Amino acid sequence: MAAHIGIVACSAEGAALCYRTICKQAAHQMGEHCHPEITMHTHPLSEYMAHIRTDNWKGVAQLMLSSADKLAAAGAEFAICPDNTIHQAFEMVAPQSPIPWLHIAGTVAEQAKRCGYKRLGILGTKYLMTGPVYPQALQIHNIACHIPDENIRAQIDEIIFTELVNSIFREQSRHYFKQVIEQLKDQGCDAVVLGCTEIPLIVDPKDSPLPTLDSTRLLARAALTKALKKNQ
Repeated sequence: MAAHIGIVACSAEGAALCYRTICKQAAHQMGEHCHPEITMHTHPLSEYMAHIRTDNWKGVAQLMLSSADKLAAAGAEFAICPDNTIHQAFEMVAPQSPIPWLHIAGTVAEQAKRCGYKRLGILGTKYLMTGPVYPQALQIHNIACHIPDENIRAQIDEIIFTELVNSIFREQSRHYFKQVIEQLKDQGCDAVVLGCTEIPLIVDPKDSPLPTLDSTRLLARAALTKALKKNQ
């Protein structure tokens, strides 16, 4: 029997993509209509944003731990969080959590190492792009990272919070991401991290100037792999 997966959700679209990916991938390995038991809990995104906007990462950690407690009580054996930004609070969460976690940026970094990438462009919220989550995870594998300039970061952040988290996917925004990725390529990046869990919904790898590291789907697949190892 596979391990019970707990999803600490933050924004609806990213969490839904993660959940769907686990279920879809599991069917290929476990059989038709089959997947591990999954429980999801989320506090409203508004509660997270109130803490993020005031740089209160302890408050973010408390919300994440609240969800972890509920998931553990429901029987989840480990947790994942399909939200890159709030991983800035991860180091406060992991030691106090009743169940272990997979780290989204750590999962991406491991895939980047397997692919032999040396310099990654990071796309996500302005908090994620300027924060420590990816620099710390990539440093372990001696992988460099690069972020867009301030004006581009502000525009990406605007698209995420006014469009993507609200299930709005505009063609002009799709084109904007392609332009930004092209710039990252020109600046020496050999791949790009889709580090907001909604960005994979608007950036098609087939249309991207650089190879993409889809943080949402990579985390989902890592969770499935971990869950299935219970049987081994």
